[in-house]
Amino acid sequence: MGSVITIGIAGGTGSGKTTITRRIREAFGGDVSVLYHDNYYKRHDDLTYEERTKLNYDHPNAFDTPLLVEHLAALRAGHAVECPVYDYTVHNRSDRTLTVRPAKVIVVEGILIFAEPELCRQMDIKIFVDTDADVRILRRIVRDTRDRGRDLESIVTQYLTTVKPMHEMFVEPSKRNADIIIPEGGHNQVAVDFVVERIRAHVEGRI
Repeated sequence: MGSVITIGIAGGTGSGKTTITRRIREAFGGDVSVLYHDNYYKRHDDLTYEERTKLNYDHPNAFDTPLLVEHLAALRAGHAVECPVYDYTVHNRSDRTLTVRPAKVIVVEGILIFAEPELCRQMDIKIFVDTDADVRILRRIVRDTRDRGRDLESIVTQYLTTVKPMHEMFVEPSKRNADIIIPEGGHNQVAVDFVVERIRAHVEGRI
C-alpha cells in the first residue's frame, strides 16, 4: 500500500470539520479512511437515559481515546479495525460496529483530538478549523435538532454549561498543536485546495 499519511482535523463544535473531511473523501475516494472521535465516546450501560443526558460530553475523559489510538496504529500498520458506533439519540454507544479498512490517507476528526498527545504523535498533518463561536452554535442547533432528535432548550443548556466552557478550557488551547489553521472551515476554498493538493502529492508519491 505504500506509506500512509494521517491527517488530524480538529476544531470546535460546528466549525466545519466534517465539511473538510467530506471534501478530502470526495477528492480521494477509496484512498481515504476516516475515524471519528465521536464514535469513541465511552459506553455507559450502567446509567439511565436521564443520567446519560447529564454527562459532560465535551471533556477529554468522555472518550475512550486509548481505543482510538490503538485503532489508528492498527490502520497505519495495514490492518482493518472494528470501529464503535455512537447513537446520539440514546446518548450511548450502539451495539453496531463499522469496519474501517486501511488506506493511503487516514483522517481522524474530532473536537479534542489535539488535546491528546498520543494521538498527535501519530498524525502527519494537524489541521485546526477556526470558526466564530456564533456561527458554530447556530450550526450546532440546526444539526442537533435535525439529525440527533434534540430540542432547542436542551441544546442551549448543554452549550452554556459544558460545550462553551470545555471549548475554552481544552479545544481552543489545543490549537497551538496544529500545523495548519483554517479560518471559516470548508468555506475557505484556498485553504481546502491547499490541503487537498498536499495530500494528493503524497498519494501520488511526489513527496
